[in-house]
Amino acid sequence: MKTLFSILLFAITLPTVAAELIPFTEQQRQSMNIETALMQIATSRTSANLPGKVAVPNAQLHIVTATQQGLVETLLVAEGEVVKKGQALARIKSPALLALQSDYLEAYTRYQLAKSNYDRDQQLQKEGIIAERRLLESRAQYQQLLTGVSRIKQMLELSGMDKQALQALKSNRKLDSSLTVTAPFDGVLLEQMTTAGNRVQAADPLYKIASLKPLWLEVHVPLEKLANIQLGQAVVIPSVNVSGSIVTIGKMVHGVDQGVLIRAEVYEGAEKLRPGQFLQVQLTIASEQNNYRVPRSAVIHSAGSSYVFSLQEGGFLPVAITVAGEEANALIINTELSAQTQIAVAGTSALKAAWLGGE
Repeated sequence: MKTLFSILLFAITLPTVAAELIPFTEQQRQSMNIETALMQIATSRTSANLPGKVAVPNAQLHIVTATQQGLVETLLVAEGEVVKKGQALARIKSPALLALQSDYLEAYTRYQLAKSNYDRDQQLQKEGIIAERRLLESRAQYQQLLTGVSRIKQMLELSGMDKQALQALKSNRKLDSSLTVTAPFDGVLLEQMTTAGNRVQAADPLYKIASLKPLWLEVHVPLEKLANIQLGQAVVIPSVNVSGSIVTIGKMVHGVDQGVLIRAEVYEGAEKLRPGQFLQVQLTIASEQNNYRVPRSAVIHSAGSSYVFSLQEGGFLPVAITVAGEEANALIINTELSAQTQIAVAGTSALKAAWLGGE
């Protein structure tokens, strides 16, 4: 109450001057806690908050599926775990795998016999003992069986059997119904899509796995604000101090919010984000000439206009400015004042009271 009374008393004693200079001594400035600072040139400004969602780039997302029908015997990892390429994720008991292995061994045996016959007929034909037609027949049978073996081998490889397992199958001819599903690349398990004991068909989903660097920020930008957006422009997430750059600008207007989808890619700080997370983001926009960043407390409003108080010899001068943009803790203003100008950044309410009281 005492401070307000002193401000009003001071305003009453101020002379009315046409130049609008508000006389203030150093002692008066200190008593009313008026502080000044240089204006900061704003080479860029941030937009108002926009809703954004964290997403995994399409090329980094993979659904791990059952490669054969069977019973899910064991799940070896769970949602949220970090896995390495080739790491075992699950084991499936698959009668279909047994049948495929049996077909492979049978086809391989027939292939070996056909190859032996073909090699023998090649030698006999060179010696003139057999006709060329017999050689052609044995070669056709050999090639047919070779194709059959290759086909079944590829099916076994797709089922998860590697070269060592196939070689062991040919050597010891021991069938195994246990199928191991492995990770296709280094990543994180985002979702477990089945449970142990479930029966699955070939191509049924087991896990969703993703590589989480980089990540996408998907932002819906109002159509009227799209003119200021371009590829490479920075996108900032103030809450986690993370930024990215725009990599795509959509062409379609979404009917729900009449916004256009833009995507920003985040490398540094991607570990602070989570897929599916909703965040408030800001776009970084290049500032025009004579734009400055000032604290919100530096700007006062009167009669529909905005002002800052410029420090002059003997006092302060109210200068009309244009607010070009808003940030979380600052305003971007446009003014003809020099960058070396000191303006009031604290105690502006006292200056405003003195100014308006002196009119």
